[in-house]
Amino acid sequence: MNQDNGGVIGKINTPTTSLASGVWSLDSQFDSQSSAIWPLAFPQTTFTNSCRFNDGSSDYLTKTPSGAGNRRTWTFSTWVKKCMPLTGGNQRLIACGSGTGGLFSSIEYDSSDRIRILEGTQGGSSSVNVRGEGNNRDSSAWQHVVVKYDSTQGTSADRIEIYLNGVEVTYDSTTYPSENNNSEFNNNVVHTIGATSVGSSVGSFFDGYMTEVILIDGQALAPTKFGAFNPVTNIWEPIAYAGTYGTNGFRLDFANSSALGNDVSGNDNDYTVNNLTSVDQSTDTCSNNFATMLPITKSTDATFSEGNLNVTYGTASTRRSAFGSIAVSSGKWYWETKITATSSTSVEINLGISSTYNPDLIGNALVSTNGYSVSFFPSNGSLYIGNTQDETSLGNVAVNDIIGHALDMDNGTLQFYKNGSALGSANDITTSGSNVGELYPLFTPAVSCSSGDQTFTASYNFGSPEFSISSGNSDANGFGNFEYSVPSGYFALCTKNLAEFGG
Repeated sequence: MNQDNGGVIGKINTPTTSLASGVWSLDSQFDSQSSAIWPLAFPQTTFTNSCRFNDGSSDYLTKTPSGAGNRRTWTFSTWVKKCMPLTGGNQRLIACGSGTGGLFSSIEYDSSDRIRILEGTQGGSSSVNVRGEGNNRDSSAWQHVVVKYDSTQGTSADRIEIYLNGVEVTYDSTTYPSENNNSEFNNNVVHTIGATSVGSSVGSFFDGYMTEVILIDGQALAPTKFGAFNPVTNIWEPIAYAGTYGTNGFRLDFANSSALGNDVSGNDNDYTVNNLTSVDQSTDTCSNNFATMLPITKSTDATFSEGNLNVTYGTASTRRSAFGSIAVSSGKWYWETKITATSSTSVEINLGISSTYNPDLIGNALVSTNGYSVSFFPSNGSLYIGNTQDETSLGNVAVNDIIGHALDMDNGTLQFYKNGSALGSANDITTSGSNVGELYPLFTPAVSCSSGDQTFTASYNFGSPEFSISSGNSDANGFGNFEYSVPSGYFALCTKNLAEFGG
């Protein structure tokens, strides 16, 4: 069957990019002809959960296999959303080894955020170093990592292949293993996800999110076993792995919050949790990417943690700021900010939105020299539009207060809530009779501190919080986990909602 001879009622067609195995319905035939494209060609897969690793709390998973598997042929696959760009040191996705002075193998981001596989002696020199060019510093996006290892190959370049989002990387270091080399992967030595273990010492912690962590023992597989390019959008998307795992293979989907190391491959190669709790289970995945705060836009003295959801400011001589990873131009959006620590009962912080990522803010509001903002300034209980005080007597905030933000970009309003109760009337974010969206088409969540001698920590909840929720409320699409009810018609800042409502 080709695209010109559908239309007969019969068995439902199962299309590929160029062929169809059954009979098309009249509707699907018409849609295909009018759009000149075929229906989606691969089985889409939705990953529901990820695990949030925080390097500051030394989060990792570990297991020592009871026996050795195939150390010459294996595949590692995972989806990753990195957080803070590195300023030095390595971040291990998975590592294994026998301790100080022994052999080790590691898949990691190096100190320049380059993906690589490294093998050698603990505390000594490396014998294998295969590394991709460039850096991987986009903390707002998910990335698929596949490492294909087969030391039985006669050609050295075929022994290790690294893929990012389905495409083999361009290498800047290629010290390949010798033929028939035994790596430490699948050996009966400690394997660590999110860190590296050297004897009793654990370090090189990963900071970010991981989902669908898979190790295949005994097969060197292409990335097409785990993902595919969407034929319509050409975006690399996940597909469910349908093969076998081998003796020491595993698959971690993080669906069980009380057992984040649970292996669902059927092998029961469960990993032991270290410093991770149920709150580290996240719904931020490559299937539905949630907003976070964005490190590349922050003031230098801000510290981000917990999956780029915690923003902490120490004392400084200047005002400072931080911004969200998703900016919107239309639609209605809701998020919450919890004050988790402050050095003053009169908090000189601004919570709101900004039309710019410029961290050099002026005045008492989130306005910069070339942008526009709307913010709640709890120190004097005021709403600021730009740098102009507008509403007053909105009240102060204290530790554990949660400020809700309901941003309506279609009508130009931003409503603040405190612990579920509206602060004043709906806040108008228009200026000079013109809709702000016409002057500044994009707004992003933002926070700043106006006083250099104060410290505070704000924890953002865009729908996948890093703090415990006592009630649990989602938007009308079922996305998000919020402490308070989401206002009618408003939605969590995530890619599935953005695809439906614009932004």
